Amino acid sequence: MLVTDRCASYCRYCFRKRIVGEHSEEIATDFAQIAQYIGGHPEMTNVLLSGGDPFVLSTAKLDEILDYLLPIPHLDSIRIGTKMVAYEPKWFEDPTLLALFQRIHEAGKAAVIVTHFDHIGEISVDAERNIRSLSAQGVQFLNQTVLLAKVNDDPEILAKTFAKCHQMGVRPYYLFQGRPVKGASHFQVPLRRGLEIAHGINRRVSGMQKTFKYIMSHYTGKIEILDLGADGRVYMRYHQTRLRKRSGRSFPGRTLRAPAAWTICPKDETESCAVLISDADAQITNRCRFTLRLHH
Repeated sequence: MLVTDRCASYCRYCFRKRIVGEHSEEIATDFAQIAQYIGGHPEMTNVLLSGGDPFVLSTAKLDEILDYLLPIPHLDSIRIGTKMVAYEPKWFEDPTLLALFQRIHEAGKAAVIVTHFDHIGEISVDAERNIRSLSAQGVQFLNQTVLLAKVNDDPEILAKTFAKCHQMGVRPYYLFQGRPVKGASHFQVPLRRGLEIAHGINRRVSGMQKTFKYIMSHYTGKIEILDLGADGRVYMRYHQTRLRKRSGRSFPGRTLRAPAAWTICPKDETESCAVLISDADAQITNRCRFTLRLHH
């Protein structure tokens, strides 16, 4: 559920920058209608509050959103995606915010914060202290990282980042392949190099820290990037998708061109993702709508 189009700061590589300050129709406003929809779909067991960054909203506004979500009996967790733990970690010392997490717990649901640390240098002393404090109160933490050229495209850097996350109680969750966002192609890492990095991370961390998945968050769903085959093709698997027949399905792409950094999947669920594209082709995907208002 996209609850705001504002952030504390704006990442140049963000795939949602198209909605910033635009009063987009993708931003949820009718929470009663959304709650009614979720209430009628018992297969939806968790809600992700995203945006923008939900923690730029007042606690009163977040409480209002929870008024609609917490009474839904089949919801077992409320996730909130944020980079505020990196940008303004002392915000999480606010007593009203702590009361909000307690309210989620008292409703019998898990409170989950999905942090966004791209580099170990973003993990401050204040961030670690407040993560540990919230963890002691039952808040769960996951971390997602975007793979960025000349920022963190080094297995040593990411292994240290993920190990630090694990040490302070944050589970490494997703390593995202950078999307072909307009004006940000210089951040994209070729898939071949991305696979080398993902495998390099796993060689450097312990078994307990090997919890992340290398993911292409695609308009057809979340696609796990598995490996490069001896035949020169990249092998992938649907980690999560709205098209149930595709869920869990593994498939090969076409022969991987050296600079390829993204893939286009057909809308027909009987077909497999097959077309790997390079930076030169990225404008094709700029017309795609990647975001849903409801995630399940």
